[in-house]
Amino acid sequence: MSKIKNICCIGAGYVGGPTMAVVAAKCPDIKVTIVDLNAQRIAAWNDENLDNLPVYEPGLDKIVAQARGRNLFFSTDVDKAIEEAEMIFISVNTPTKTYGLGKGKAADLKYIELCARQIAKVAKTDKIVVEKSTLPVRTAEAIKNILDNTGNGVKFQILSNPEFLAEGTAIEDLLNPDRVLIGGGTDTEGQEAIQALAEVYANWIPQERILTTNVWSSELSKLTANAFLAQRVSSINAMSELCEKTGADVNEVAKAIGMDSRIGPKFLKASVGFGGSCFQKDILNLVYIAKSYGLHEVADYWEQVIIMNDHQKRRFASSIVRTLYNTVSGKKIAFLGWAFKKDTNDTRESAAIYVADDLLFEQAGIAVFDPKVEKGQIYADVNYLGTRSEAQNEKGITVFADPYEACKDAHAIAVLTEWDEFKEYNWQHIFDNMKKPAFVFDGRNVLDGEKLREIGFVFQAIGK
Repeated sequence: MSKIKNICCIGAGYVGGPTMAVVAAKCPDIKVTIVDLNAQRIAAWNDENLDNLPVYEPGLDKIVAQARGRNLFFSTDVDKAIEEAEMIFISVNTPTKTYGLGKGKAADLKYIELCARQIAKVAKTDKIVVEKSTLPVRTAEAIKNILDNTGNGVKFQILSNPEFLAEGTAIEDLLNPDRVLIGGGTDTEGQEAIQALAEVYANWIPQERILTTNVWSSELSKLTANAFLAQRVSSINAMSELCEKTGADVNEVAKAIGMDSRIGPKFLKASVGFGGSCFQKDILNLVYIAKSYGLHEVADYWEQVIIMNDHQKRRFASSIVRTLYNTVSGKKIAFLGWAFKKDTNDTRESAAIYVADDLLFEQAGIAVFDPKVEKGQIYADVNYLGTRSEAQNEKGITVFADPYEACKDAHAIAVLTEWDEFKEYNWQHIFDNMKKPAFVFDGRNVLDGEKLREIGFVFQAIGK
């Protein structure tokens, strides 16, 4: 198979955009076209002001500036990009189903199927189709059935190439990954397709980091990796509650166990809970798959990770209510942070959404500041829960562009995202302008508790 010269990526979201931008930057001889039906999103990717890119990731603006207009293009003309491409990446959303069979757990594959049908309709030459979205094991089989039975006599090879980037460090993860995983068929054509994709990555990634498997192992590896990482977070969060009851310090416990080479230090930071687009969705999908095969004990084991994460968010909100004399009705609670983690503007499944929802039920007034999340997104996140009217949410939540204004006259501050800038604030000034007693609830263990107590704050942190 000849070297790939033209790549199309369907989906310009958090995975497709950054991933393909890096491919274009590192492979100047390959034309990379990212397509999406969302014209507003494509316009943002094409905006001359790189501050307006629809995805915020440190370093992404420089990557886009390097390749855009040279060999990186963003377009709404999906059919043209499919027709011209030799290799097509599918990078559309696979949300959890909100209807029908598997509601609340199974992955909704309707966008994947629509992509497959559009590729089958348009393609007139042989294509390599690459699953980039996180998918249930054996999805490739369904995609291939659609392509082979509704196509134009075109031959398709299906590869699984899951992304292991972490939001906030995505560009570094893409430039210097632990591994690149490519799963494909075991026959000659399948192996040739694997090699074609491996040669693309070989432009900047050492050969020993490019791992090839069969397609089913690759699909399942992505779900398994996210499940294991989420399990570590829920495990340390479970211990954080015990630490609070016994007088232990969860940070000291995490350091002690993390020095064990069998455990290691990563993903042992206690917090108000994990969020993001992957962990919860992928574990729920894993639970559904296990149950569909009758593996109920396996399903129950992984579902407990989600249960623990939900508990952590709810108990954080409850702790605020209990500490503020069992009522927050009419009180102003300032939220520092809304994104699910620092260095991203992604809010999907952010702990802040659920903490806000609980406090709104308690009739609190919530003031939100996040350095990268837009006002409209914050309201959309809470409205999506459907627990009250949009008018009630807008009345209960006020979004500020300045952190000091958000905290002014507040009864309490809740830190929901670990943005580095929070550590550098003038906390004496914040204290002077708050209601007294002034409370700080650090849901990310990022602030200096001793310093804040010296100022006069009543300070609480997770696991201490």
